Amino acid sequence: MPTNVEIKAWVHDPDALAALARRWSDAPPEIFHQRDTFFGCPHGRLKLRELGSGAGELIWYDRPDTAGSKRSDYRLAAIADPATLRDILERACGVTQVVEKMRTLCIVGQTRIHLDEVVGLGSFVELEVVLHDGQAESEGHRIAAELMARLGIAATDLLTGAYAEMLPRDV
Repeated sequence: MPTNVEIKAWVHDPDALAALARRWSDAPPEIFHQRDTFFGCPHGRLKLRELGSGAGELIWYDRPDTAGSKRSDYRLAAIADPATLRDILERACGVTQVVEKMRTLCIVGQTRIHLDEVVGLGSFVELEVVLHDGQAESEGHRIAAELMARLGIAATDLLTGAYAEMLPRDV
C-alpha cells in the first residue's frame, strides 16, 4: 500500500513560502482547482477529488490526527466521471464535508509541497514525503523535518486533522 509521511500547517506569509518552494522545486509548479467531497466512512477518510479538468480521483486514506509528521496510508483511483460517482457515494454514504481549494504543487526530491488556499479557511502548506518501497518511515520523518526547517514552518503552526474538520458542518 502506498505510504506518505506528511505534515500540514498554517501559513502566515504565503508569498514568501511560495517563493522558497518554487526556488527549490525540481520542475515548474503546477496549479489546480480542487473540490474534495468527503463521505461517511467507518475507517479512515474517503473523498472524491474533482479537478478543474473534469477528471477526478477517489482517495481513501488513513492517518492519525496528531501534530507533527505522521504516516499516511492511502489508495487512489482515477475517475473519468466524478459527478456520477459523487451522486452514487452521496446516496450510499452521505456527504460529511466539501472542501474547495486552489493548490500549487512543487516537487522537491521525493516530497510533494502543496501550497493551498482553502475557501473559508486561508493559507496552508502540506508536505507529503512519498516513501519508496522498502524505505524506512523514519527516513520520511527526517526529510519532512529538514524541509520544515528550510521552509520556516514552525511546530506551533502544525495542524492535526484534515481541512474538512476545520470547516463548519453545513453540508
